[in-house]
Formats: sequence, structure tokens, C-alpha cells
Amino acid sequence: MPASEAPFPADATLPAPIAEPPAHLAALGERARDYVRNAQSDNTRRAYESDWRSFGTWLRRQGLSPLPPDPRTVGLYLAACMETDRGRAPLSVTTLERRLSGICWRYRQLGAPLDASDPHVATVLAGIRRAHARPPVQKQAIFADELLAMLATLENDLRGLRDKAILAIGFTGGLRRSEIVGLDCGPSQSEDGTGWIEIFGSAKTNDDEAAPAGEGGLLLTIKGKSGWREVEIGRGSRPETCPVAMLETWMRLGRITHGPLFRKVARKNGGVGAERLADKHVARLVQKCALGAGLRGDLSEGERRLAFAGHSLRSGLASSAEIDEAHVQRHLGHASVEMTRRYQRKRDRFRVNLTRAAGL
Repeated sequence: MPASEAPFPADATLPAPIAEPPAHLAALGERARDYVRNAQSDNTRRAYESDWRSFGTWLRRQGLSPLPPDPRTVGLYLAACMETDRGRAPLSVTTLERRLSGICWRYRQLGAPLDASDPHVATVLAGIRRAHARPPVQKQAIFADELLAMLATLENDLRGLRDKAILAIGFTGGLRRSEIVGLDCGPSQSEDGTGWIEIFGSAKTNDDEAAPAGEGGLLLTIKGKSGWREVEIGRGSRPETCPVAMLETWMRLGRITHGPLFRKVARKNGGVGAERLADKHVARLVQKCALGAGLRGDLSEGERRLAFAGHSLRSGLASSAEIDEAHVQRHLGHASVEMTRRYQRKRDRFRVNLTRAAGL
């Protein structure tokens, strides 16, 4: 391929077939391509496509070809990403590692795997880690009392009721933002859904009084990073703080009975649409309500916007729930307790004291 030619397009996923297959195999080929697209989440796929475009742009500027994959060229690209010329800040090590993953993934799909263990890649990356690695910057956790203050900033119109349910379910479920907006009202109701809900019990008794705490709740079946898992959300102690009651109110007034659970609401409460919310809505909602509730008032407005995001709800539950961390680990779907502890902003770090146990 001439150096001036652009690299493979970002939407390339499978090598082109050698010959036109029979009709029945062509249909299977389309299905195989669908499976390839589903091998990664939408967010991961978009990130990998961006990584490949960045790599391709750099190759063109250097007059280099993308084929065959050259570990030495990739090593030079990694080093270039850490340069600070043109007033540009270097990439974080985490972002750089993701870019390398995106490049390797794309080359594999093109049938020309890149050997990331080659010293020209692995040693350069190891040196970058040693020189530039920093502890991860964590989003601020939102605790239960702060969540209540955030809920109080929202109106009781359709949009406000929906957003209250999003915050409450996201917090008590310890959910990622993609898991929140990916919920459907039931199984197999949409093509892009990543989970569904089941509501057990009722918020009202036969006497039309609030149901006692612990009666029924919400069961979420979610397809996450590590496969399918179930998340149980019990009813709260009172209706105004109960996540299940908030969800039931949204579903009843929004007339949500089938398909995506959280949807767009037309301006001026013109009605609930059929389109699923994007996961970015959750991050923007958390930031907006955190600012409105005055959380972390010691920071500037810009710093506060950066301090809160969708993961603030997830880490908030891990930090607020005063129960055995094994239960928190299972609820959040973590493979190890160490990962759960990263989410716990407040915990007794010195409950197990090896100094005293050693006799000092």
C-alpha cells in the first residue's frame, strides 16, 4: 500500500471473503458480522475506532503504511503520544494502554495480528509506565444524605420523576451508567437492551397504606462486563426515599410498560418518547444535581463538574452500605474484593491491625 494511502477504515471488522459465497452462507456471514459487532460494548467499540483513527492519522503524517503491522512503528507511536509539543498534554498511561488495545484489536479483525509482546512495544510501554504512571483519579462518591439532597433539586414533572428514578436505582443498584439506561421493562423486549427488571410485591397494602419495609422489591437481570448477574434492590423505609416507589411512579405516569425503561421526555413535558436515553445523560444528570445540591462546595464549579460522574453513584453505594463487603462485592459484580475496596471511599482501613497482631 502506498504511504499516501489511508489505512483501513475504522468500520472494517472482518477480512473480505476470497470469493462470493452462496446465498445461504452470505446470510450466515451477515450474522457473523453482527456477532463481531456485539463482541464489544458500544462504548468500547467507539473508543477502539477512535484509537484506530488516531493511529492512522499519525501514520499518514509520518508517511508510514499501516501494513504489515510493525512493532517498531507502534513503539514510536506510543512514545509520540507522550510528547508535550504544541501545548498538548501527554496521554495518561491508562488511555495509552487502551489505545494499544484498540490498535491490536483492529489488526486482529483485519487478519494481521500485531505482536504486542514484541520488545519494541512491550519495553517501550513498560518504560512509559515507570516514568508516567500515576494513581488513578477517582470520582467523588455520593453518599446517602447527599443523594437525598440531589433528589430534592429535581421537579416532580415527568422529566424530574424519571431522573429521580435514575439516580435512586443507579445508587441502590450500584450500577454503571450503561447498565442503567440499558434496562428494559422485561426480557427480550428490545435489540439494544442489556438487562431487564422485575418488580415484586406492592408499595401499597389492601388498606392503601405504605407497605412495611422489606416487603418485595426490584430484581434486575443485567449483562455486564463479566457476564450476566442479578441485582436485588429492596424497598426503602418510606415512599419518598424508596427507589422502587420512584421507579413505579415514573413507569405509571410515563405509561412505560414495554421496551426501554428510561426514555427521552419531550421539552415542556410534551410526552415520553420511545427512544432510549444515552448513557451520557446519567453523567450529566449526576453533575447537574451535585452542583445544584452544593456538594463539595470547597471546590470551584469547574472542579466540581470533574469530580462527579455516573460512577459516583456506584462508588457511593459501596462506601455507604455498612454490611459485609462480600455482599457489596456480589452486588457490584466485582471479581475480587480488592476491586470493591477501590470503590469504598469510607471504610475502616485499619480494622485488621497486623502491627498489633504481631505483638507491637
